[in-house]
Amino acid sequence: MQTVEAPPVANAPASTSRLAEEEWTEVIQPRTRLLDLGLADVWRYRDLVLLFVRRDFVSTYKQTVLGPIWFFIQPLLTTIMFMVVFNGIAKIPIGDAPPLVFYLAGVTIWNYFAQALTSTSTVFTTNAAIFGKVYFPRLTMPLSIVLSNLVRFGIQLSLFLLVWAYYMLTTDKLHPNGYLLLTPVLVVLMGLLALGLGMIFSALTTKYRDLAMLLAFGIQLLMYATPVIYPLATISARTGWLRWALLANPLNSIVETFRYGFLGSGTFSWAYLGYSTAATLIILLIGTIVFNKVEKSFTDTV
Repeated sequence: MQTVEAPPVANAPASTSRLAEEEWTEVIQPRTRLLDLGLADVWRYRDLVLLFVRRDFVSTYKQTVLGPIWFFIQPLLTTIMFMVVFNGIAKIPIGDAPPLVFYLAGVTIWNYFAQALTSTSTVFTTNAAIFGKVYFPRLTMPLSIVLSNLVRFGIQLSLFLLVWAYYMLTTDKLHPNGYLLLTPVLVVLMGLLALGLGMIFSALTTKYRDLAMLLAFGIQLLMYATPVIYPLATISARTGWLRWALLANPLNSIVETFRYGFLGSGTFSWAYLGYSTAATLIILLIGTIVFNKVEKSFTDTV
């Protein structure tokens, strides 16, 4: 009787070893740190961020008659209304600066913050369908909103610079100074503040949808607590708790510094600007923690 040796048992670990040798292009695993934003993943998905930026920019005025011209019409109409109501009727003192430049400066930088915050605050609810089907770093969405609004700000800033240059050539009421070089810093602070507040509200609106409507109303009120239609000196001259409540707004020194650098009128304080920077970083930190916490389970509540 011939005995046949059984073939050697197939190496069970062979398939395992082959799998181990494979290089995965994407590994999805839960985050354990609240402060981990996954910026490395965001950088890898930078093309997606640019795609979202283009989508937000194009879809805003798609199928409109005037298209991108609205980027110029909106701040101009708002500025003219402020000139009529607050300068012509209410007679709010604004100093020696021409009213058109004064109000347009405030409207230009305020619009960037307001639009970025409004769009970021509903990022979970408006993009729930995408989040539930495809994986990508969730931070790419609010970040793309801030960047797309930065493009709009650049267009509106060019309008302001044209008006500012006209008055520089035709009048002697503008006295720009070196503080206008702080403009990139001010824009970054505005963007980070909008991003931090937007992440907080986007996390809260997954459970409480009416907060989105409350925020839209609150932004309108916040504009009147920010020196958009009046100089910061108007607040500083007041006394009592209302003065301190208004000065607690971190947007005050950002808007006032922007206007002071280009117009030379108003006030500037490193202390106020330092406070705005510290408040922005704190709000961004809180927004990061809340965003990371809600990101893991928001699809269950949206």
